[in-house]
Amino acid sequence: RIHHIIKGVLLNCMIRTETTADHAAIHALTEAAFREAPHSSHTEQFIVDALRTRGELSISLVAETQGQVVGHIALSPVTVSDGSTGWFGLGPISVVPAWQGQGIGAALMRAALEALRQQGAHGCVLLGEPAYYGRFGFRAEPGLVLPGVPAEYFQALCLQPPLAQGEVQYSPAFEATA
Repeated sequence: RIHHIIKGVLLNCMIRTETTADHAAIHALTEAAFREAPHSSHTEQFIVDALRTRGELSISLVAETQGQVVGHIALSPVTVSDGSTGWFGLGPISVVPAWQGQGIGAALMRAALEALRQQGAHGCVLLGEPAYYGRFGFRAEPGLVLPGVPAEYFQALCLQPPLAQGEVQYSPAFEATA
């Protein structure tokens, strides 16, 4: 549970594993969160659905406040060309627009990384804004690449050395468009 005081109001937010009853809310909030995002394919909700259908949604956490699901984070396995195992891709991470900027995304990030540590994961990669994700320990690693994207936006966090090296490949679910 996370407690924040925002504009004089106590925000009581619980982070928990998704349930079947959350699927429609996760789809809707993910679509809403990325609707106006400039660097989005606007398919993030379909990616989450496809990861779930493929059985590749390794960690799926929701943020709930006032009985409403207001945030979601997904983690799925990735492959690395050097054969490293135990690496996961973080994303998409979504917060309902009206609830953005209130610490929900950061709380989801911390909970997801802790869940990875508890599972014995070796590391995590993501595609995102360096200034935001750097505060969680993510950074561009020259030896770990995602082909076709600017290197500074592809970041990694090594949870158990050694750091994987090579090209990263996400699940085919990331190609979902419907």
